[in-house]
Amino acid sequence: MSHPDLHLARDAGIATLTIDRPARRNALTLPMWRAVAGLFEDLSADTSLRCVILRGAGEGAFSAGADITAFATERGTEARERAYNDALVAAFLSIERCVHPVVAALSGHALGGGCGLALMCDFRVGGPGTRMGIPARNLGLFYPHEGLDALLRIAGEAVAMEMLVEGRTYTGEEALARRLLTRLVPDEAVHTEARALAARVAEGAPLANRFHKRALRALRGPLPVSDADRAELDAFPRSADFLEAVKAFGEKRRPVFRGE
Repeated sequence: MSHPDLHLARDAGIATLTIDRPARRNALTLPMWRAVAGLFEDLSADTSLRCVILRGAGEGAFSAGADITAFATERGTEARERAYNDALVAAFLSIERCVHPVVAALSGHALGGGCGLALMCDFRVGGPGTRMGIPARNLGLFYPHEGLDALLRIAGEAVAMEMLVEGRTYTGEEALARRLLTRLVPDEAVHTEARALAARVAEGAPLANRFHKRALRALRGPLPVSDADRAELDAFPRSADFLEAVKAFGEKRRPVFRGE
């Protein structure tokens, strides 16, 4: 599956997937989430590859996450919300389940679903100007369990609470200290280091690299999510807070949340 705002290039066993919507800070629409999942499934099936780089176009943003301006047509009803969540989770899991190691080049902002994409990668390279956050609370959004699991596994509950409940967005230095970044380099060197890291990965025995990625994932075990947890997520479209937040975004004002 392809999309005009997702560009794929291959060179010397390394594939680079670029989210190319710099005018929208590389925010993703529903078709783009679906295309990400399809592209990573195709990459995973390509045994000639050794590593994958995921990046955003330009220097200002890796990805600002979901394109809020498209929510009016993509979200808001039970059927739409279920389809959107399925596409988002599929994109996340396609990266985690990719047989090849995946490097995220985090130049600029990695927010919301963009941060989620980065957390699904095996390595995350950023700079002092990198910003990582999940401002779901500002839109009354429920972040999916698969994304929460990655955040909790990498950074722990205290950091997850800061990001999700307090609404903290971290600088590159703060993200490194909280293990959200694998490596911190000067901002102008983020893409160069990501490529160098991918080249070092590609020098290793591919079968061993694939085994270790798969084995580490398997040792974590399945994600424990109860039927009650799923039911609460499915109930999300009936949230008046979400509809108020989307309306406030379009009107360029702060939303008024009522817990409904």
